[in-house]
Amino acid sequence: MSDVHTTPEPYDAEFNDFVQLLKPRVMSLVVFTALVGLLVAPKGLTFIEGFASVLFIALGAGASGALNMWWDADIDAIMKRTLGRPVPSGRVTSGEALGFGVALSGLSVMMLGLAANWVAASILAFTIFFYAVVYSMWLKRLTPQNIVIGGAAGAFPPMIGWAAATGSISLESSLMFALIFMWTPPHFWALALFMKEDYAAAGVPMLTVTHGRKSTRTHILVYTIMLIPIAVGIGFTAIGGITYVAISTVMSALFLRGAFQIWTRNEEQALADHYKIEKQVFRFSLYYLFVLFSAFLLEVVLKPYGFGGW
Repeated sequence: MSDVHTTPEPYDAEFNDFVQLLKPRVMSLVVFTALVGLLVAPKGLTFIEGFASVLFIALGAGASGALNMWWDADIDAIMKRTLGRPVPSGRVTSGEALGFGVALSGLSVMMLGLAANWVAASILAFTIFFYAVVYSMWLKRLTPQNIVIGGAAGAFPPMIGWAAATGSISLESSLMFALIFMWTPPHFWALALFMKEDYAAAGVPMLTVTHGRKSTRTHILVYTIMLIPIAVGIGFTAIGGITYVAISTVMSALFLRGAFQIWTRNEEQALADHYKIEKQVFRFSLYYLFVLFSAFLLEVVLKPYGFGGW
């Protein structure tokens, strides 16, 4: 009686696998901030134009995510929080991820140009290039400042939304960009504090790996302090108002308190409670950005009733 050897059939990628390539959780924040940028702009679009613009901005963000997963498959296969992604898990091949990302990139840029204008489409194209090439292929593996400079990629969506509505870049859209740009480092460094071993194993030079957790704690506090004037100050522009200033002041005070708590802790304390404070600040930072951009929308809603704006 002879042994029968069977080879497993190749896995056929399903629709959901390609959806996961788009990084839907990240995309949700991109869609929201882009939508806010579009809605607070002084010039409006029709519902169809606005919907199409946000859709193609989202697809562009998803394209960036797919290209990032294609390039970072080796890192994702090592890190605990990413090893289940479609490429390292074998559900999508590297070639499929690359082709999907390139196709979506071209489609999103062209369609945004046709649906809105070519200023917005150009910024979207640069955003995709910056995230996929400048950050993923270069900065991420090169310098502990990777997330500082690379954070620009996640800061462009409200500027793109504003440009889709107005065809231009303004002080307000630049400040929304600056808000996300300055928020990104303390947000990701809080994550890196309790994920240091993963980054080290993958060879990613996050600040916790190259300079240690003590230095990272100081950096979180310093960048949070630099973030607050931008976060509150934008409330005194045309898209702000007393409601936004009040909300941003309270949220920024809470963020600063969390950053200060992180700064005063040592590793013995963090290990004892399994990085409880660091995880709380990381989660809060997500709420922080969502609440601030919601406050921009609240100003727009209140303005017709005489309560929004200045």
